[in-house]
Amino acid sequence: MSTAREQPIFSTRAHVFQIDPATKRNWIPAGKHALTVSYFYDATRNVYRIISIGGAKAIINSTVTPNMTFTKTSQKFGQWADSRANTVYGLGFASEQHLTQFAEKFQEVKEAARLAREKSQDGGELTSPALGLASHQVPPSPLVSANGPGEEKLFRSQSADAPGPTERERLKKMLSEGSVGEVQWEAEFFALQDSNNKLAGALREANAAAAQWRQQLEAQRAEAERLRQRVAELEAQAASEVTPASEKEGPGQGQSLEQLEALVQTKDQEIQTLKSQTGGPREAPEAAEREETQQKVQDLETRNAELEHQLRAMERSLEEARAERERARAEVGRAAQLLDVRLFELSELREGLARLAEAAP
Repeated sequence: MSTAREQPIFSTRAHVFQIDPATKRNWIPAGKHALTVSYFYDATRNVYRIISIGGAKAIINSTVTPNMTFTKTSQKFGQWADSRANTVYGLGFASEQHLTQFAEKFQEVKEAARLAREKSQDGGELTSPALGLASHQVPPSPLVSANGPGEEKLFRSQSADAPGPTERERLKKMLSEGSVGEVQWEAEFFALQDSNNKLAGALREANAAAAQWRQQLEAQRAEAERLRQRVAELEAQAASEVTPASEKEGPGQGQSLEQLEALVQTKDQEIQTLKSQTGGPREAPEAAEREETQQKVQDLETRNAELEHQLRAMERSLEEARAERERARAEVGRAAQLLDVRLFELSELREGLARLAEAAP
């Protein structure tokens, strides 16, 4: 059979199934991957064939007759019975659109085969007016593919011999008993396997993400606990630093900042009093008393300066402790907020995993 004699008029890709000849109830897949399924027109014999090649073997070699019927058993699966080949073919498509295109082309080819048979019986010229598409008929033309370019390399095989009436009756009985409806579930099983594999992969990814989130959550909890301990240490340190180190000198140990300020003010008043006494007129001042008074004034001034220095040091230390405590509190607040966000995300992830588990068959 030459290329000019038989031309491809339509091509698509689908998963090919064939009825089990032993049980007549189960589907046998032709392979793990989708195959090219094509309509061919033989201009010499004026017949149409559906051909699919797997490797070097013809998986489908079905001559279309007016008595054939293509049945859509689901949104992506269709089948037809070939009495000559004594089998039932099933096709699983990637989308409902591809199934619709194949079914429409089947009707066109079936009508063209019917008209060709009528003209042949009437002795008329063998033509195929039912297709109504010049680019799909005898003159060589590029392959029309439902899946785009790249599907031009096709093969052809000889038609199977026609079976006897007993085999036809057995095939019709098989169809009438509703076994095709059960066979449909077998085909749907292969379609669901791909979906289950995708769901299993998504579930594994979700489990890995959940484990990662758990690790991050544990790390955040440890960081929050460390920050809480740090805040407690800073608060204890700030409380212990309220008592100034200089209180070890003299009998005034344990005084607060307010007491130190009052003491400074008292000493200032004494200094002013002494200055006024030394500067005012005195009758018969004695040099020894003056020198003693001046010495007392100098001592009081020195003591006052030391107290002021200690007071400023205490104030700086207290401010630093307060600032450190505020920073620690801010860190704890940020860690708590981040912990809340992580907990919320983990809750959403668990809900997503639960939905995936419910959706999985």
